[in-house]
Amino acid sequence: MFDIEKLKFDEKGLIPAIVVDATTKRVLTLAYMNKESLAISMEKELTCFFSRSRQQLWLKGETSGNVQHIVSITADCDGDALVLMVDKEGPACHTGEDSCFFNTVWESETRHEFSYEGLMKLIEGRKTEKKEGSYTTYLFEKGLDKILKKVGEECTEVIIAGKAEDKAETIYEIADLAYHVMVLMVQQGISLEDIFRELASRHVIDKKVKQEKMTGNK
Repeated sequence: MFDIEKLKFDEKGLIPAIVVDATTKRVLTLAYMNKESLAISMEKELTCFFSRSRQQLWLKGETSGNVQHIVSITADCDGDALVLMVDKEGPACHTGEDSCFFNTVWESETRHEFSYEGLMKLIEGRKTEKKEGSYTTYLFEKGLDKILKKVGEECTEVIIAGKAEDKAETIYEIADLAYHVMVLMVQQGISLEDIFRELASRHVIDKKVKQEKMTGNK
C-alpha cells in the first residue's frame, strides 16, 4: 500500500485527482484535492475536492445528490497525481453530462476508437432513427421474435465453433452473438451499465464464496 505521506502536493497544497467510472472506465472529471479533502474522501468513501475558484472544500453531490462512492485511490509513479475509481450516482458534470469530457477537439480520419458505449449508441440510433438498408433497423422492424431467433442462432454458431476448437471462428461468432445480444438489450431497454453492475455484484458473491470455502477448509 502506498504511503500517503509520500504524496507530492504543489505549492498551493493541491494534487490533481482524475475521477474514473469504475464500471465503464470512462474519465469523468479532473479535480483537485488537498490533504484535508483527501482525508475526508477516505473517511467517508465519497469524493471530496478543493475548489480553486471558491477556495473551499466541496463534497461532490452534497447539494445535487450526484455523489461518487470511492472504490480505490491510486497514485502515479511520481506521487504527484491521483486516480479515483468511483461508482457514481447521476451525472458527473454540472452541465448534466455523464462526463465533463464531452467536447471533441480532434479526431483521426484513419483511426477510430471503438467502445461498447459507442456501438450501443449506434444501435439505439438505428431504432429511433430508422436507416434504409440497415440490418440493425431491419431487426427492430421485425421485432422481438426475430431478434431472439438471431440470438439463438448465434449461440449455436458459437457452440459449433468452440466445439471445433477453431479459435478464429469462435472469436468471429462470439462477436456476432455480442452484437445481437446488444440489439436485444436496446429492444428491452437494458443498458450496458445494468449488465456491468450485475457482473460486478456476482464478482463480490464469488469472492465471498471463495473466502467461505477457504475458511471451511481450515
